[in-house]
Amino acid sequence: MISAGQLRAARALIGMDQKTLAEAAGVSVQTIQRMEASENLVRGVVESLVKVIDALERHGIELINDAATSAIGGRGVRLKAPGAGTYKSRDSVANAPPKKRSMDTRGNGRPRNA
Repeated sequence: MISAGQLRAARALIGMDQKTLAEAAGVSVQTIQRMEASENLVRGVVESLVKVIDALERHGIELINDAATSAIGGRGVRLKAPGAGTYKSRDSVANAPPKKRSMDTRGNGRPRNA
């Protein structure tokens, strides 16, 4: 099972909004909203819950359950090892550093072909 807090934390960790998660899981945005509004463990149709968990795992999230080995115990989320199907949010792509451009021989910052 997954808690509402884990679901919100997982989305935040990968920078995914509710709409994008809903699309990735094949469920409605309202389903994601209901799941996140649950008091503790997410309640809802098991099939929808499985789809959401699968979508998170495909995008690099690992869920940590109560029984999992942990230094202090409790539920949580973490990113899988780098390159394990991580999700790139639109923000991370938009905030990527600009590509380097060639400068003219005077180094004044203008591209060579300008």
